[in-house]
This record gives sequence, C-alpha cells and structure tokens, in this order.
Amino acid sequence: MLDAEFIRQNAEAVKLNCKNRGVSDEAVERVIALDGRRKELAQKEGETAAKKNAISSQFKGATPERREELRKESSTIDAEVAAIAAERKRVEGERDAALMQIPNMTHPAAPVGGEDANKVVAQFGEPRAFDFKPKDHVDLCEALDLADFEAGTKVAGQKFYFLKNEAALLEIALVQYAMQTAVKAGYTPIITPDLARVEVLEGIGFMPRDPNPDTRQVYTVADTDLCLIATAEITLGGMHRDRIFDESELPKRYVGLSHCFRTEAGAAGRDTRGLYRVHQFTKVEMFAFCTPENSDAIHEEIRALEEKIFQGLGLCFHVIDTATGDLGGPAYRKYDLEAWMPGRGTGGAYGEITSTSNCTDFQARRLGIRYKGKGFKGTKFAHTLNGTAVACTRALVAILENYQQADGSVVIPEVLRPWVGKDKIEPRKA
Repeated sequence: MLDAEFIRQNAEAVKLNCKNRGVSDEAVERVIALDGRRKELAQKEGETAAKKNAISSQFKGATPERREELRKESSTIDAEVAAIAAERKRVEGERDAALMQIPNMTHPAAPVGGEDANKVVAQFGEPRAFDFKPKDHVDLCEALDLADFEAGTKVAGQKFYFLKNEAALLEIALVQYAMQTAVKAGYTPIITPDLARVEVLEGIGFMPRDPNPDTRQVYTVADTDLCLIATAEITLGGMHRDRIFDESELPKRYVGLSHCFRTEAGAAGRDTRGLYRVHQFTKVEMFAFCTPENSDAIHEEIRALEEKIFQGLGLCFHVIDTATGDLGGPAYRKYDLEAWMPGRGTGGAYGEITSTSNCTDFQARRLGIRYKGKGFKGTKFAHTLNGTAVACTRALVAILENYQQADGSVVIPEVLRPWVGKDKIEPRKA
C-alpha cells in the first residue's frame, strides 16, 4: 500500500493515478481525513499521558490524604488514555482499510488507458504459416491421448484435468528447463507451500476476504485462516514477512515452484475450452527483494529471462508494456509476454503466457519487509518484483499448437527433449 503521508502530500497525483487505472479515488480523501484524525488522537494521547507523569512527580513528600487524591486522579487519566488509544486504533484500522483500496503509483512510461492502450515493445519470431489446417490444443490432446478433461470434471469439476503420457512429461520438462535457466542466472530454487495465511495474501495484494463470490479469485479453506495460493508470488513474498535485511544482503533472487489455484471468477465464457484458463496449474515463479535503486534494472532482468526462456522454446511471442487500466493494484509497471497460438480464436491469436511486475515498496509496506544500511538512519522498505518463468498449461497450449505437423504428430522443442526422452509425439497405434 502507499504511505498515508505520501498520499496527503500528493493527493492530486494519487487521484489522477486512480483515474488512469480506472478505479475510484474516493478512498484518497478518506485516508487523508482518517490520518488527520489519527494524528490528533495520537497527540491527545501523548498530552494526556504527560498529565499522569506530572501527577506521579507529586507523590514524593505528599501527605497520605493527598496521595489518595493523586491515585484517583491517576486512575481517571489512565481510563482517559485507554479510551483515546482505543479510538486511535479504531481510526487507524479504518484508515488502513481505505489504504488497501488505493493502487500503487504507476511508472511514468506506462501507457495510459485500458486494454486497447497496451503497447507492443518487442517482437520475437513470426506466426507460423501452415500448409494444412491446424488443430487447437484440445483436439491435439484428444487425438494424441495427452489429457483427460472429462475425468478431471468427474473428479474435481469443470476446468480441472488430467495430463497424460507425453503431456505429463512435457510439464516436468518445462519445470526443469525454467528452473535451470533461472538458477544459472543466480536465482535460488525454492519449493513453496501451496497454502498461505489470509494476511499474507492481503499483503501481496489479493482480496481473499472479498465478500462477492463473482469477483473473488482465491479459494479459502473452511474453518482456517488459510487459502490455496494463486501464485508462488504469494509465498515467496511472504517468506520474509516482517524481516529487516542488511542492505548488503540485497538483492535476493528466488525461483519458486508451486501449484496455483484460481477460481477464475468473472471469466465465464472466456477461453473456457481446454488448458488456457483452468482452476489449477503448475508454475515456476521468479521473485526478487531489492533496494529502490535496483528495482527498475531487476525488472528488466526478469523480463529478459522470460524472453530467453520462450526464445529457447522456439515460440513466436511479443512483449507488451501494460497500460494503466490493465494493471493490478500492486504493480508499478508490468510487462506481459503473449505467444502466438494458432488454435486460439478464429485463425489464431496471441495469448498471455507470462508477466513480470515491479511492485516497488507496495507489497513490502504491507508485509513489513525493510532493510537497514550505513548511509541512512532507521530502516527503509524494500522493493519487490515478480515474474513468471513458465506457467505450464499456457506453455503447453503454445507448444502443442505451434509444433503440430501435418501427419498429426507434435515435434518436441529441442531444449525439452532430454527430460521427455523423445523428439516427437506421434499418434498412438491402434
């Protein structure tokens, strides 16, 4: 979240940022008013407590009768301080709830507008020209016995699935390939929990307590304070909750493996066929903690790693600088990688495969992640960044559709062959 004092001093800029992101700026004035009230109460609390100190200084040398009077006065002041403190905490709670509704500020270079304003900033490869009518990944999965969507529905419901045969091996291969690429770049490998506390999800920027089931994106576990995670960004970010780093320890780079669970609320009718939009998938996620001076450079570093991974897979994709109206609340700037998928839409289309976001100190402020250094007093909030190395289901869609052959087979990208154990997926013999 943003700092309340920053909002007070930059109210008009924060309101404009809300407008550019397509969210209400109503919370801005509410934060300013509540923080002003909090300051008044804090001052009153201190002044009232000072009266008790003055009374305490009168005990020495006082008569027994006077001491009894002083005790009563002290008790009355204690009750006043407690009442003021309780009101201050209530106001702080309301202020913090309002702060949660205000998005991060936005990088000045980010395009302003909605989804239509997203800007392509890099292109890798060209869409493949087929000399036959290509199938979509669902038809390929059925023809090559790579997935069982019907069984997934029977066992867990719509948008669940079983991966089979070479598709299962391809997922394992994608995980190995992405992890090895990130590890070679200096990222520490982590396997994270698939569950996290509500407070951690809120710190990262999710809304697990969203009362509206039509917009809630995460699964909560009944009778606990736990949720199934939607991304390892949650657990990697929460790993250093309330930590104070020494500046010399930063940056810290991690690459985490987890399953991801999403309700896909509000997504009815959008990409409902097959593996593109599902309730569970495996993902390799990169995450970094750093100082503010390094965050822009590390953001470009993560983007370059994502590009390297998908160039290595031999896929056609482009990179989008995401417009303000399409940014999530925590993101200061976000790049999306979209791969060409021949079976998407009518005649093929680009579909998102990864993204990377610089969240500046927005998440760290909520999670209490700071650092100390020699050049300044006290502590500062760290910056956090995240980026998907590979989301396996989306990558599988792109690979199957782009590498299909006229005879119904699918060529396996060369970088994945060591883990799959073959060069091609061929139709099974009857």
